[in-house]
Amino acid sequence: MNRYLNAYDELASFLNKEEILLDEPMKNHTWFEIGGTADILVIPQSVEKLIKVIHYVRKNNIPTFLIGNGSNLLVKDGGIRGIVIKTEMINRISVEGEIITAECGALLEDISGIAYEHGLSGFEFACGIPGTLGGAVFMNAGAYDGEMSFVLDSVRVMTPDLKVLTLKRDELELGYRTSAVKTNGYVVLDAKIVLEAGSKEEIKAKVDDLTHRREDRQPLEFPSAGSTFKRPTGHYAGKLIQDAGLKGYQIGGAQVSEKHSGFVINKDHAEAKDVLDLISYIQSTVMDKFHVELCTEVLIVGEDKQDII
Repeated sequence: MNRYLNAYDELASFLNKEEILLDEPMKNHTWFEIGGTADILVIPQSVEKLIKVIHYVRKNNIPTFLIGNGSNLLVKDGGIRGIVIKTEMINRISVEGEIITAECGALLEDISGIAYEHGLSGFEFACGIPGTLGGAVFMNAGAYDGEMSFVLDSVRVMTPDLKVLTLKRDELELGYRTSAVKTNGYVVLDAKIVLEAGSKEEIKAKVDDLTHRREDRQPLEFPSAGSTFKRPTGHYAGKLIQDAGLKGYQIGGAQVSEKHSGFVINKDHAEAKDVLDLISYIQSTVMDKFHVELCTEVLIVGEDKQDII
């Protein structure tokens, strides 16, 4: 029995019915294609509606989890209690001079495409990161020697006490896969990105090169959450895993990619437990062989099946 049926009715007073999904399988909303049900999944279609939802859940003390497009997420088999808010429909992007303003659900690849169309350079690194702006700010996403801290001007956030603030770059505490948004529990509403005027031909050439490198090296043909582990100091996670003899190692439907050992993939209808067991085995094996701790980069949330009452 879903304990949040009343919440569904109250949310319907200011959201459209298609913005509220009851008992929704999270496997339909993560790139891993894994995960049990969320009691309620809300997909607001504007920043204003997002703010209303956050006010509602805070006022009613309802457990809440925010996602973008689920590209860096593993939801456990028992699902998520309370309300999951998905921001993918809040995705407007505008350009003024060398500044791009984008809402939290805008895809990085779409921002990269618009930057190219306007001859703006500096965002090429993000062309292949399969996430939203909000998630990218949250974890200071980066790739190929670029990261969000290089291009952010300011971010508008909602704080846990429901204030809306604009934080400048030096107030965001941007570090390796972390930010003040993450540590303080802020919700990203939108952000301003500052780029430089450049040659469209050079921008396209760089995007094409990075796209080719990504397609050539990453197992994009299988569901995954991208790089499974953070880069340990002085090492590369993928090389450690490969040197430990784990390339292709499989537990249930989860496998260490044979193309890139830094990726755990959903090879054959994996459950979250398969992935978690494989992650644990990788971590213990690498620690035993090389005395290096591997920390997960993929965000793991939700409940195990046996936790459900």
